[in-house]
Order: sequence, then C-alpha cells, then structure tokens
Amino acid sequence: MKKYNITVNGNTYEVFVEEADATSAPVVAPVASAPVATPVAQPKPAAPKAPVSTGSQGGTKVTAPMPGTILEVKVAAGTAVKKGDVICVLEAMKMENEIPAPADGVVASVNVQKGASVNAGDVIATLN
Repeated sequence: MKKYNITVNGNTYEVFVEEADATSAPVVAPVASAPVATPVAQPKPAAPKAPVSTGSQGGTKVTAPMPGTILEVKVAAGTAVKKGDVICVLEAMKMENEIPAPADGVVASVNVQKGASVNAGDVIATLN
C-alpha cells in the first residue's frame, strides 16, 4: 500500500492505495467496506483583509486585470492623475505589473491596500 495526501477544496485527506500488478483484474470493493478518508489537520490561512475605501466612489473604475497581490499603492484619494499614470503595482505570477489610470481625473477612492489579494475584475480605485 502507498500513502498519499490529497487536497480537495482546501481539505487535505490521507488516503492509502493498494498497488496491483498488471496481470490482475481491478478489484471493486463494496461501498460499505470502502475506507473513509480522514481529514488531516492543517493550519487555517489568514483571513483576507477587507478592502479599504477612502472616500466616495468615482465614475471611472480602475480594475485588476488579473489575480495577484498589491505590492504598492502609488496614489491617495484626492490625487490628480493623467491617463497612463501608475495607480498601483500588482504582483501576479512573480511579475510586477503597473496598473495605469485609464483616463485623466482625480482619485475618488482607493479600494485596496499594500499586501491585499485581488481577483481579476476587482475594483482597485475609482476616478472622477
């Protein structure tokens, strides 16, 4: 028998698998006698930080193009930005990506903070 740890939907299970030689037919055990996988205790991940909004919402949304972690926030609410100015730096797949302002405006709100995890489409900031 071989022992494996399998993770399904964040739960880790310890399972034992019996090796069979190539000439034998597969053996199907009745459901009642099938071994039950037992969860292995593991530490719980830290709860994600809630987004921090710093003011009212603006009309133009700056969204995350991909999932990642915010490394640096370059603007604050009330900052005037031009199209292409860097709003924040997003780390995704071990690469740093600068997230630019999509248009000229004033930052109405910053909805993330340094170290926050974001998914694709999450609002990073809004502009007026």
